Amino acid sequence: MYEERKKGKTIKFSVKSHLDNFFCISKRNSSIKTEMIAGITTFMTMAYIIVVNPLILSTAGMDYKSVFVATCLAAAFSTFLMGVVAKKPFGMAAGLGLNSVVAFGVILTMNQPWQIAMGLIFIEGFLVFLLVLTNLREMVMHAIPSSLKMSIGVGIGMFITFIGFKLANIMVYSPENLLKFGDISNPVFIISIMGIIIIIILMALKVKGSIFYGIILTSVLAIIACLMADTTHLAFNVFGNPNIPSTIKPIPPGVSNLPSNWGGNLIEIPNAQSLSTIGNLDIMGALSLSFIPIIFALMMVDFFDSLGTVLAVGTQAGLVNKEGKLLNLKKVLAVDALGAMIGGFMGSSSNTAYVESSTGVSEGARTGLTAVIVSGLFLIGMLFVPLAYFIPSAATAPALIIVGFFMITMINKINWDNFEEALPAFLTITAMTFTFSISKGIGFGFISYCIIKLVTGKWEEVHPLMWIVSLIFIIYFIFVSNML
Repeated sequence: MYEERKKGKTIKFSVKSHLDNFFCISKRNSSIKTEMIAGITTFMTMAYIIVVNPLILSTAGMDYKSVFVATCLAAAFSTFLMGVVAKKPFGMAAGLGLNSVVAFGVILTMNQPWQIAMGLIFIEGFLVFLLVLTNLREMVMHAIPSSLKMSIGVGIGMFITFIGFKLANIMVYSPENLLKFGDISNPVFIISIMGIIIIIILMALKVKGSIFYGIILTSVLAIIACLMADTTHLAFNVFGNPNIPSTIKPIPPGVSNLPSNWGGNLIEIPNAQSLSTIGNLDIMGALSLSFIPIIFALMMVDFFDSLGTVLAVGTQAGLVNKEGKLLNLKKVLAVDALGAMIGGFMGSSSNTAYVESSTGVSEGARTGLTAVIVSGLFLIGMLFVPLAYFIPSAATAPALIIVGFFMITMINKINWDNFEEALPAFLTITAMTFTFSISKGIGFGFISYCIIKLVTGKWEEVHPLMWIVSLIFIIYFIFVSNML
């Protein structure tokens, strides 16, 4: 705290009061401590993207460390804007669906240099930003019926639970039935189950920050288990080492279960080479007419994935008005669109609002201070690269499963006795999960809603934008969706 004398009066300032006033922390019934814990929790569940995004883009020929640094910088910048401009507790980072399109669709399949691919991302983000400035994106969100808004939140809850079960190896691929119960001798399965139990116990005991502490304790448990397995020369491959069996089996002496990527250092300072992707995009090359379908596909995914995410997480956080409309929506959507442009400029692919932000909301996040904390941790994570290797998917998967539970509770706000509202909601939830796509699930819900209203003679109840967007989704499904 410091004082300033002005006209005989003493005015006191403090960092705490300034943060409280700027982010409206007390007004949101939160606290600085709560927001900080929530920020750390959100970052922990998002941290996998720091490693996963470079892995995906490096398969297409991009430099791993350069993409690593770009991923951290783009996420930090985008999330900071979300915190201080939109003042929402949403973390932002490279979108997994979009980076796969960049790597496997544009670079490898179409044989285009990554500079053009990043140019496409920048253009797509710019076009979505124009839609925000014209209020079209906001109008689309407000045109969505309440039942579909709730179903989007429930669907995303199911979607991230699905991801959690997949990462935990509790659910695995089956050639006969597509999915089956995982192998209980798989170390990832074992640690994930322990992680779920830890979080459940902490929640039952009403420990504040249970999800965050659950991630930390599960990671520590995984490290201890690996060290014990090393001493007995057994494989306990919870960190995904490529040369160690995935089940518990004997391994030669000297082989370690600890992360193979770890080189023994704790800090790596970015150099000129690791910053080489920044600003190295080719916008002019991306303006070719042949890329129009790709840009359209990227826009559809970016537009509706982030729209569904901010709506669902914002509703979960109670950041909506009586009509269920997200507060300061235009700023949120503008920052989200800027995130795509930032990602393209940095060379990390499009940045978008992350559904994992719901983990922070579950811990009490209500303001942009959470996003600022996440932003700072991304910058720190850029330096402490090796530490990210010690947070296994088995530690974050339980958090996603538990958050899915919190988000699915919105299902009771859907009128299941009204067929016209219930069936589109059901299709939204199930399609989002089983197609593994937020945007496709929203498309199913929109189209079915319009069809039902049309055949029942209630077409006038449908907002004109719903008809337009549903038609765009039909075109998208027929001509473009296979590209993704």
